[in-house]
Amino acid sequence: MSVKFNQLSNAIRFLSIDAVQKANSGHPGMPMGMADVATVLFKYHLRFNPKNPNWINRDRFVLSAGHGSMLLYSLLYLCGYKSISIDDIKKFRQLNSICAGHPEYKAGSGIETTTGPLGQGLGNAVGMAIAEEIYRKKFGSTLINNKTYVIASDGDLMEGISHEAMSLAGHLKLKNLIVFFDNNKISIDGSTSLSVSDNYKKRFESYGWNFLEIDGHNEKQISKAILKTSKSNKPTLVSCKTIIGFGSPNKSGKASSHGSPLGDEEIALVRKKLKWNNEPFEIPQEVLNEWRKIGDKGEKLEEKWQETINKKSSKIKSDLEKNYLNSVLENLDSLINKEKTKYFESKPSLATRQCSMAAIEKISALLPQLIGGSADLSGSNNTKTNNSKIINSKNFDGNYIHYGVREHGMAAVMNGLALYGGLIPYGGTFLIFSDYCKPSIRLSALMGLKVIYIFSHDSIGLGEDGPTHQPIEQLAGLRAIPNLNVFRPADINETLECWEIALKSHNTPSAIALSRQKVPYINPKNSKENKCEKGAYVVRITSHESNVTLVASGTEVELALKVQEKLKENNIHSKVISMPCMELFDKQPKDFRNDIIEENSLVVTLEAGSIMSWQKYIKNKGMNIGIDQFGESAPYKEVYDHFGLSEDKIVGFIQKKLRE
Repeated sequence: MSVKFNQLSNAIRFLSIDAVQKANSGHPGMPMGMADVATVLFKYHLRFNPKNPNWINRDRFVLSAGHGSMLLYSLLYLCGYKSISIDDIKKFRQLNSICAGHPEYKAGSGIETTTGPLGQGLGNAVGMAIAEEIYRKKFGSTLINNKTYVIASDGDLMEGISHEAMSLAGHLKLKNLIVFFDNNKISIDGSTSLSVSDNYKKRFESYGWNFLEIDGHNEKQISKAILKTSKSNKPTLVSCKTIIGFGSPNKSGKASSHGSPLGDEEIALVRKKLKWNNEPFEIPQEVLNEWRKIGDKGEKLEEKWQETINKKSSKIKSDLEKNYLNSVLENLDSLINKEKTKYFESKPSLATRQCSMAAIEKISALLPQLIGGSADLSGSNNTKTNNSKIINSKNFDGNYIHYGVREHGMAAVMNGLALYGGLIPYGGTFLIFSDYCKPSIRLSALMGLKVIYIFSHDSIGLGEDGPTHQPIEQLAGLRAIPNLNVFRPADINETLECWEIALKSHNTPSAIALSRQKVPYINPKNSKENKCEKGAYVVRITSHESNVTLVASGTEVELALKVQEKLKENNIHSKVISMPCMELFDKQPKDFRNDIIEENSLVVTLEAGSIMSWQKYIKNKGMNIGIDQFGESAPYKEVYDHFGLSEDKIVGFIQKKLRE
């Protein structure tokens, strides 16, 4: 018995309806409306293998409209992915269920990225499409030729990040990027006409995209549009005119089907209208078998691909395996130690942004999988080096992307590059503009991606640009994000070590905050040990009977050392602690932490920014010295002095505190 197309798409609809109803929470309308588009895509066009969800040449399917997560979970279950069972779907939105309220990335599950914050999936997809172009250029189109498909909602396209990401995609002519716009004209508040009157065709054509319009419930139109995109030399947006809550007699086409369960009475009417005579969560065996056949096709596709790769030279196979599929960081340790020895001998005075550039130049020559970039600040962030080869629409044989003034888009694209597999993205902007990157940084941390954020101009030390550019609360804000290592190195030695840690941190993204002004070389000894790995270490101690502990990060380590000299002149002994990474220090055993920051010592923390993240370290009668107000426009030394960050003033604070 042949299974009709509408039975396949109705399987998605009713799994979604039933799961949302059982959870008494969720968004049934979008899966009901986009079920036909998804069915055509998976049945006829998408290349994937449920038995190996990590196949590098699979087509990527990104549900940017993450509120419609049941569409994705239904597809994965129906196609035979082991990650999602019918019991998981019955536990939709429940504790410890893979079927979370919005898709949450899990490697090997078929859930390609964490979506929900609207627009993020679009940005990730652009990164995936760039990654595919990079791989294809390196390994050839017979080996790498996958596409990236996205389902996006009107909300995704309203968010500003969509402009940033899609403008970049058009500029780079990412022809293997196809976005299905669920154009149902309904948002949570009601009709989209309440807030949007965009001419989508003109908008996307101005980006350099193809624009197609179809009936999102017409099987032939959907398939024809997808075939048309395969012949394009541009990215394509397919505007799918759909009915939200399709099949619901009283709620279809209305906001009431968007973010709430349909209710038992309405579900009974939908079952009757769509002729679905099955119990909740029950999929007729012949329908399930047909879906499983769709999934099984992918195994043969991967087998053919494997035959292709076996015909390639051993060098190509080895390169793909070692540098990309497994991303081996061979010889990194020896490189870092060699550079540390070189700089120990020369002891240069450099801004840490310059130190970072020196590190990138050496590391990028060693690691072809490192993909850099900047949000139009390459010369200021020092992210571009002599080893940087520019990626553009005509040549993806490079390792550096000019993102333009698109911080939010850049960060989301970097997540997509990392999600594709094997690539290690880094990208730069000023620390103050980390606020523009924050939603994507949070998702890097949530997904556990190896993404490296370079933030230069990390304090009031940038000087004359003034309070709009001088970060105050940004370091504290970044440190508040779980599973994010925030580094603030004090010199070239620490910068090299922080880069090494970032590259070795498999499931934790990194933010490296770097100075505009020069700092001296501070490390008294040359050691193969990576002292930054423990988050903090003793730089210098004037006596083991010291009664003051100065804890600082970045440029303020130099200040702490100057304060130490002044204290010594006044017969006050101290030790200076450099703390380049609080997150790593806080994970150390209690004995180590107590040895670094002693209970019976006056602890004084120094950082030219908010004291919020430092308050946990002061003990007894300690002091946090920092800035909890906006900066000033002036040469940086004057700004430091204005805010009391000079050795004389700090020594005075400490002497007064010791007399109390």
